Amino acid sequence: FASTMWAAGRGNHLEVRGAVEFPHSLGLYYTAISQYLGFWKYGDEYKVMGLAAYGEPAYLDEFRRIVRNGVGPGAAGRGFRALAGRGPFALGLEYFVHHRDGPDMTWRDAGRPPVLGRLFSDDLASLLGPAREAGATLERRHQDVAATLQARLEEVYLGLLNALHARTGLRALCLAGGVAFNCVANGKIFDRTPFEEVYIQPAAGDAGLAVGAAYYVYHQVLGLPRTFAMEHAYWGPGYSGAVIRQALDRAGLLYRELPEEALCREAASHVADGKIVGWFQGRMEWGPRALGNRSIVVDPRRPEMKDVLNRRIKHREPFRPFAPSVLEEATGDYFERASPSPFMNSAYPVRPEKRAAIPAPTHVDGTGRLQTVSQKTNPRYWRLIKEFERLTGVPVVLNTSFNENEPIVCTPEEAVDCFLRTQMDVLAIGDFLVEKGPS
Repeated sequence: FASTMWAAGRGNHLEVRGAVEFPHSLGLYYTAISQYLGFWKYGDEYKVMGLAAYGEPAYLDEFRRIVRNGVGPGAAGRGFRALAGRGPFALGLEYFVHHRDGPDMTWRDAGRPPVLGRLFSDDLASLLGPAREAGATLERRHQDVAATLQARLEEVYLGLLNALHARTGLRALCLAGGVAFNCVANGKIFDRTPFEEVYIQPAAGDAGLAVGAAYYVYHQVLGLPRTFAMEHAYWGPGYSGAVIRQALDRAGLLYRELPEEALCREAASHVADGKIVGWFQGRMEWGPRALGNRSIVVDPRRPEMKDVLNRRIKHREPFRPFAPSVLEEATGDYFERASPSPFMNSAYPVRPEKRAAIPAPTHVDGTGRLQTVSQKTNPRYWRLIKEFERLTGVPVVLNTSFNENEPIVCTPEEAVDCFLRTQMDVLAIGDFLVEKGPS
């Protein structure tokens, strides 16, 4: 029943220092306010995080009642060993219903996302005003509520991290859990805490419980030494050239097989010409982010590319940003922080002098949820970006997931299907290049 837990890791052993238990949960808090704002779909918290950049934290007094600072002997700064919310934070439970009714989640329809029941109470509407209906016009008030939701999360989240550092003196931080996907908060860790290294694995949410459980047994129970570090996310299925060729032949597509250098050079040239390129390579990413193996890639220099992608393929809300992929060695040239972010889990400010160079993936607040691309861990994607830099002088591409309105494509057949039914221009799939003719 722990919603938040903290520990000190040394060698192959974790020493748990404390926890906050259900019903007090920053994740449920974020989901409840997302519902209040009219975002009810599973995973819509990402949308609200993007919306927050358009508002101001005008409701902090109210939100400090919704999420309260820790009380009692477990409070932050005094060791915060917590039970039942006696720790760095506690929810104002009058604004929620999950502690009374349980968080209601159903899977009524096979193949569809789960449906999560209402988490907020009528008292929340009394505090903040009427809840927004799904699909209704977004008003300034809604943007400000989203901004305050994010700001209060950061106050508690970063306050907990500062207290943890004060207790342990450790300089390296490892994060997991759904809230660890909040890239905006993560991007502020270096500036607002003393931590010098941050690691967040690519499937930090519930999917990561699989590897966590396995390594808990391996290290904590069996006492075996550490021999593995997850430096990349490419643990999913991969497909041979023969399998890819069969998928292309079955679809009746004309294609060319190219050596890697020529494939990357031609694909980069298409990107530089303003084309939308599907990039399907190697083994699929583990986790929710497309990190250069199941990606759609476009030119970040063109301000219109965000609208073009949404109109032709993605159909996303206009306030949601797209992500930049940058050569790892050029990160500090384009962003105010050079720390690696290989799994797209942090947002860094784009250097003011570079914002005009990469307007398409730069969010309204001047940040980018970047992926740093290493030649060691993904040499082909690195080479694509390097070729784009050779053509344009810019070591950055805009990267979004390879899908339209379904899960990210996994198989060659799914990639070909998405390519054919959308207005994608080019498909680079394995060693094969497919170009659509004029329609």
